[in-house]
Amino acid sequence: MCLAIPARVTALEDGDMAVVALEGIKKRISVALLEDVAVDDFVLVHVGYALHKVSPEEAERTLAMMAEAGVLQEELAEIAEGQA
Repeated sequence: MCLAIPARVTALEDGDMAVVALEGIKKRISVALLEDVAVDDFVLVHVGYALHKVSPEEAERTLAMMAEAGVLQEELAEIAEGQA
């Protein structure tokens, strides 16, 4: 389905890259579209790019709604599959 999904930044890397984590899955993404990204920020991730920073509360609400709608596990599976 490819929705934007909130994830927490766990590391910043050279070249506008970062590592994000969600539900035990880690992924390298680009943060080139955002300014002032820091470790522990929450960002909306879509196709490998951080599109927008969100508050921890907004990330939690969004993830809860995605889980309730039954799409969170589907999105996580797509992310994990892309790492294989």
